Amino acid sequence: RRRCHCDHGSIRNSGRSRMKQVRVVSGRAVPLKRSDVDTDQIIPAEWLKRVERTGFEKGLFSTWRDDRNFVLNDERFAGASILVAGPSFGVGSSREHAVWALQQYGFDVVIAPSFSDIFRNNCTKNGLVPVVLDAGVVESLWSAIEADPRTEIVVDVERLVVEVPSSGAVHAFVLDAATQERFVKGLDDIGITLAHDAAIGDYERRRPAWLTAKK
Repeated sequence: RRRCHCDHGSIRNSGRSRMKQVRVVSGRAVPLKRSDVDTDQIIPAEWLKRVERTGFEKGLFSTWRDDRNFVLNDERFAGASILVAGPSFGVGSSREHAVWALQQYGFDVVIAPSFSDIFRNNCTKNGLVPVVLDAGVVESLWSAIEADPRTEIVVDVERLVVEVPSSGAVHAFVLDAATQERFVKGLDDIGITLAHDAAIGDYERRRPAWLTAKK
């Protein structure tokens, strides 16, 4: 079962789709028991030549997926919406395609003990929730998922907790207020700017004429 309390609406009068709202993600998870996963492993460089911004799910971990024993090839984890990875996830080059590939494959959340700062920033600007939990907690999640791949995990962005209903476990995580608001309201950088549309319009109306005078 997979549920994401998300909204894929558009910003009024913006002429573009906004970042989806993410309040609560509930679903099964994939245990990626690897550390220092870099962006070239997430989406190899040859996929960066694509003109389209879609179809990157086919390249996600494509080198590793050639191994039939790789976890994403395990049918027990098909349809999972949460990736639980090891420390230093998303290191390497700052390719936004890595986030797109994860999202297009079906992941709404990545849980790990740590992330590359650039990768984490790309996540927050695109609607992929990066959740940092202690290494011991991540290992306990791996154990629970491997014992029963049907284990449901709930990531509540509004309450900032990760829950495992079957065991009663509740783990708090941290998002700064601005990042939390991005997810809950579905705001990318343009959306944040448009939220101040009235103030911008008011400034434009009051701006001194000499600032806009043509030479």
